[in-house]
Amino acid sequence: MTKEEWFTQLFDHLEHSKFRSSFHLKQQDIDYINEKGLDTLKDHARDFIEKREAPAYIPNDGKQTPMKGHPVFIAQHATATCCRECIRKWHKIQPGRELSQIQQEYLVEVIMTWIQKEIEQQRNV
Repeated sequence: MTKEEWFTQLFDHLEHSKFRSSFHLKQQDIDYINEKGLDTLKDHARDFIEKREAPAYIPNDGKQTPMKGHPVFIAQHATATCCRECIRKWHKIQPGRELSQIQQEYLVEVIMTWIQKEIEQQRNV
């Protein structure tokens, strides 16, 4: 399966999840993104994944990602990149081992893809 095929399948499944599909960026999130820019937002996503998801052992796993307060947090819940259990279930990356740089970049790409889709949908409303 190619990366494009995987992303198509993943986002289709996320859209059909009642919980995952309930997350959307609010206007204040869009304003924040417009103010900071997508490159800065991607840096924030990298930092959050590195510090909150990448370690092999996370003492507060399942509670490390707030439900609001930053567009990346919203995207993490929408894309199931919010905790190692969701990452295991949705992205097939097993917990108990530190995430590789490639795995971290994959999660960041999933987050940023969702954010870009949300921005496009907001523009078309």
